[in-house]
Amino acid sequence: MNETVTPPVSRGEIRLAMLGMVEGNGHPYSWSAIFNGYDPDEMAKCPYSAIPAYLVKEPKDSFGIPGAHVTHIWTDDPSDARNVAKTSLIPVVVDEPRDVIGEVDAVIIATDIGHEHVERAQPFVEAGLPVFVDKPLTDNPGDLRTFCDWITEDRPIMSSSCMRYCKEFMPYRLSTHDLGGLRLAFITTPKSWERYGIHALEGIYPIIGPGFVSARNTGETGRDIVRFRHRSGVDTIVTAVSDMYGAFGVLELCGTAGNARAEFTDTFYAFREQLMAFVRFLRTGIRPFPFSETEELMRMLIAGIVSRNEEGREVTLEEVA
Repeated sequence: MNETVTPPVSRGEIRLAMLGMVEGNGHPYSWSAIFNGYDPDEMAKCPYSAIPAYLVKEPKDSFGIPGAHVTHIWTDDPSDARNVAKTSLIPVVVDEPRDVIGEVDAVIIATDIGHEHVERAQPFVEAGLPVFVDKPLTDNPGDLRTFCDWITEDRPIMSSSCMRYCKEFMPYRLSTHDLGGLRLAFITTPKSWERYGIHALEGIYPIIGPGFVSARNTGETGRDIVRFRHRSGVDTIVTAVSDMYGAFGVLELCGTAGNARAEFTDTFYAFREQLMAFVRFLRTGIRPFPFSETEELMRMLIAGIVSRNEEGREVTLEEVA
């Protein structure tokens, strides 16, 4: 797969559409605020209390990504779009998502239900607009095949978890030399495997690297405990427990010469870096990481689902491909 495309927006202000909002995911509020700034009085009314709690800690000059603004918004419930627009200073609320075609330079699909993403993205892919898709890109093999076909056609599509950019894990992405040879890695997340497993997977993936072989899910729905084998010999245990909110992004690395622990805490930093990576992609046409990594991560997520549904059978990633 080609890792570069023609720069989608080589000059001028980038006009973005923020599209979609589903229960349990307030990204339109926070992501739009990171681009545009926000009205503190309106943000105090945000139904996701964690969002104003971390935004208020940031100085005003932390907001804004040079050369890009969210100018249009649509959400599944029209009242949400009006509220987000007032809160995060978005000038245009549209009646239908397709209404942004011809009005913006790129779209952000801000929902995290994987099996909806092909349908949500298709009109914009076909219109030639660049698309950022919130994690997970998908949760089933058929839709993954569709996204891979679009990438083969050099469609400017990007997807990631903010955990790829969290600063707390950065030292171990740079090097695990002090730990000796890695033998075992753990990472945790609350909520469901289908929607939040990708946070844990993408948090640890840049440390271990490509080459995951198989998944075995010995848990159950709402308590997924998945062991991944890697060609290097590292075993990785990824857990997603529905109510485990006290352990979002807890990482442990165990090696032949040492061990390390880190915990994801700075949500704002990770989101801003993720969105800045998309803007750089729009300007340069160069993917911040190979799409092959996104494909492998989706196969890992799907393998975990298949294994759970088949009573813990070890499922190879080749099967999912």
